[in-house]
Amino acid sequence: MTKITNLTNECLAIGSLPHKSVKEAMDIVKTYYNIIPFCPQLPRLSPKEDMILQYLENMAGLVLDEENGTVYLDTDKETFSEELETLFLTYEEATQDINSESLDNYCLTNEYSKSFDAYIELVQEIKPQYAKTQITGPFTLATSLTDKSQRCAYYDETLKEVIVKTLALKVLWQIKEIKKVSPNTTPIVFIDEPTVSQIGTSAYVTISPNEIVEYIKEISDIIKQNSGISAIHCCGKCDWSIPLKIGMDIINFDAYSYAENMGAYANDLKNFLDNDGFIAFGVVPTLDKEALTKTNLIEIEEHFNQAKALLINKGIDKNLLNTHSLISPSCGCGSLSVELAQKANSLTKELSEKLKG
Repeated sequence: MTKITNLTNECLAIGSLPHKSVKEAMDIVKTYYNIIPFCPQLPRLSPKEDMILQYLENMAGLVLDEENGTVYLDTDKETFSEELETLFLTYEEATQDINSESLDNYCLTNEYSKSFDAYIELVQEIKPQYAKTQITGPFTLATSLTDKSQRCAYYDETLKEVIVKTLALKVLWQIKEIKKVSPNTTPIVFIDEPTVSQIGTSAYVTISPNEIVEYIKEISDIIKQNSGISAIHCCGKCDWSIPLKIGMDIINFDAYSYAENMGAYANDLKNFLDNDGFIAFGVVPTLDKEALTKTNLIEIEEHFNQAKALLINKGIDKNLLNTHSLISPSCGCGSLSVELAQKANSLTKELSEKLKG
């Protein structure tokens, strides 16, 4: 398994940007995230870069009607059996050998990621120690998609397996592409799971947290087995015992709004840090446009220090926390204006540089 080194108080981004130009988006990456470059999702440039749609290409049973704006999975589709067989065969091959040619059937094409080619070119050029990419989490995707009867895909065991294994193959393909152009670069793969914050609510009261752990862990383990760093992002008031049980390398949370929520899981968090886990503090408020408009570096640093102090007061070792912290926005910037996105990423970089200095 790959161990994280040389990243104390480094900054990293969360997937999305509001730009309609790949060049402008990559300028953000180069300016603020040259240590950990990331592949930006650009939903305003293409609707297929929305986090629910971006990783659906070639998924077994997929029906995407762009004209009517409908998307669902259909197990009665004429080609479903053939697509399912291809999926499971490819999964078996690619998890044994990431260089399997069949893995290319689950690539990210330009239609679904306009910036991936430019991102890979940047990784090839600068050969960073780390490079970040992401995938939609299996729980979030399975509870967002339906079958043709509008029944949640999560409650169909076959569709749930289709979703988990397709996402795993999309992850493996991204790792392969990074390693192809820069063999010494370590991929950091974020599993974006905003819907985990809804566990325990009336909408998901029947769902077992242990089952969610199982499906996320399948993807996390595949990342680790292929020399990657496994990370998870949840921007809400989350039951952090779920990701902390998985054995992730990095957990990213909204430290601007939910530091007390994280403090409630201090015992699990201590074990996580003792096992060389890193916490990415999302201290720049991208989900609150008014707060972002008014804030400045001094205030952001205060939020960071308060969040850390809260965890230390809960029994987390101060020195361990100081050496296992990262800085990020609270969530992606895709819903912001270009100007506010610029500010959010600038503040993230500025705080990181100040803390490292």
